[in-house]
Amino acid sequence: MKEIINKVALSGIITIDLEAFYPQGNRVVLDIKEHLFQGLILKEKDFREFIKNEDWSKYSEKYVALICSADAVVPTWAYMLLAIQLEPYVKRVVFGDLETLETILYNEILNKLNLDEYKDARIVIKGCGHLPVPKAAYVEITRLLRPIAKSVMYGEACSMVPLYKQPKQI
Repeated sequence: MKEIINKVALSGIITIDLEAFYPQGNRVVLDIKEHLFQGLILKEKDFREFIKNEDWSKYSEKYVALICSADAVVPTWAYMLLAIQLEPYVKRVVFGDLETLETILYNEILNKLNLDEYKDARIVIKGCGHLPVPKAAYVEITRLLRPIAKSVMYGEACSMVPLYKQPKQI
C-alpha cells in the first residue's frame, strides 16, 4: 500500500483564520431612539437626567455600539456623553452598528499583529466560518500582508483562490 502524503502540510503554506482573533464578549447596541422626546427630539435636560440615573454597570465587560435608529437629528455631544459614561465599564464603545463595532475591533487587533512571521510566506486566509468576521477584516489583513507575503490566497487548502503573487525579482 502506498503511503498517503499530505502535500498541503508540506507546502509551507501558512493559514490565517480570522475567527481565531475574534474578541470574546457580549455585543450590545445602545439606541438613543429610546431616549428621544416623541421619538424625534433629544431634549438635553431629559437626556442628562437619563445619563445621571442609568445603571451603567449593566454594560460591564461588554462591547457597545451607539446608534440612533430613528430619523432624528442627534447632537454629537449626546454620543460623547454616552461614551464618557460607558468607558469605565465596557471593553469597547464605538459609534455605529454591530458591523462597525466588529470592523473596529478587528482593525485594532490586526494592526497589532507581528507581521514578521509572514514575510516572504505563502499565506491562505481561511474563509467560511461561524463567527461574524466582517468583510472589512479580510480587506485589512490582505492590505497588511500584500507588501510582505510571497503570495496571498483565500479559502481552504483544498480550494484556494489566488489573490496576490509577489513579482519575481530579476
